[in-house]
Amino acid sequence: MKHLTFVILFILYLNPFQANAQFVSLFNGKDLSNWTIHGTEKWYVANGELVCESGPDKQYGYLSTNKAYKNFTLELMFKQEANGNSGVFFRSSIEGTKISGWQVEVAPLNDHSGGIYESYGRGWLIQPKAEDEKWLKTGEWNKMKITVQGDEVTTWLNGHQMVYLKDEKIGKGTGFIALQIHDGGGIKVRWKKIRIKEIQ
Repeated sequence: MKHLTFVILFILYLNPFQANAQFVSLFNGKDLSNWTIHGTEKWYVANGELVCESGPDKQYGYLSTNKAYKNFTLELMFKQEANGNSGVFFRSSIEGTKISGWQVEVAPLNDHSGGIYESYGRGWLIQPKAEDEKWLKTGEWNKMKITVQGDEVTTWLNGHQMVYLKDEKIGKGTGFIALQIHDGGGIKVRWKKIRIKEIQ
């Protein structure tokens, strides 16, 4: 028993930040506290879920965290209703509704959910393999996981790794996390269980 205690204490000594790291909820299920709306599209809470829905202007809209996050693991669940074209931005900034940063795609089937797109820059950086598109559950709840550390990004959809990317420009990026609603109208996506674990 003493030997086991020593081993545990030694591990904590070597990596205290990792040992203390834990997930923190970004969405309280009640309101949009600690988030900021950009644009005129609809963001609201219903039945403990965060909902984004196209408004009359049918333009791009974003909901960003008030805090910036550099290195982290983000987990969330989403369900696409109607046209589910959306996304999760990281290390991003915004002026009006023009967002700069990187997006993990959330889109209809075969439209590269889990891939990484650079907004107002290089465009698609990496897309999932064709055979991995099937991991999206249309009209059902999906679990997405995103790990961003240094210049590396890994995404998972329903427990399956979708892409891994190592990119120098991403490594230099800073900024918030944001959810997107695409332009064009007719879009509705539900979100829940949004939580983050920062990596020191």
